[in-house]
Amino acid sequence: MVLSVALIAAYESAIGQPQDLKAPTTAEAIAANQKLNEQTPAKELPCVISRFDNLMRKVGAEEGQDWRLMSAIAYSESRFIENLESKQGAMGIMQIRPVVARHFKVPVESINDTETNIRLAGMLLSELDDMLHMPSSTPEKDRLSIILASYNAGIGHVLDARRLARSEGANPNSWADVSRYLQLKSTPDYYQKDIVKCGRFTGSAQTLSYVGQVMRKYNQYCKLTAQS
Repeated sequence: MVLSVALIAAYESAIGQPQDLKAPTTAEAIAANQKLNEQTPAKELPCVISRFDNLMRKVGAEEGQDWRLMSAIAYSESRFIENLESKQGAMGIMQIRPVVARHFKVPVESINDTETNIRLAGMLLSELDDMLHMPSSTPEKDRLSIILASYNAGIGHVLDARRLARSEGANPNSWADVSRYLQLKSTPDYYQKDIVKCGRFTGSAQTLSYVGQVMRKYNQYCKLTAQS
């Protein structure tokens, strides 16, 4: 996961200058919420995806995210291994980097707390969704795929791809079109265009593979939970 790239790009406006983001959830709010849940624990349901199902359900509901999608991300990132640390410094079940914790004003030392790790991922997904401004008519598969691409590659590159698509009459809310322009961003004819703000992108193969893997797992988990 290149969450740091996603977060750094998230600060870029359409003209490549820093922009103000919505007020983040504070560490105090997270701590208070954890204390409240300790006092009034939710009824646990049987686990069908991983041993983290009930935690994913709780955090997903609180952060407005489908817990099955978050589980699919966790599988792709860490195979549900806690306290995992990558060579790039990403940590935990969702492979969160310190820059993400700092952005949301959460102590960096809290990243390896599994609930905090999952919550930070949910908060980032919500912020990316808000920043993409996709219309309500966007098909859910396209919407989720574009959000996942932003989560992996950085929203700056995805916004570039959407601008390129729009400039050539393609659909900036179609994952098929956006993914095509992400690939084209490796060529000078595209990344040197004036509407491109984040320059050359050479990671499209990895991003497309990531989106495909997470969406396949998500669909699998949706079927699995429907049967349980």
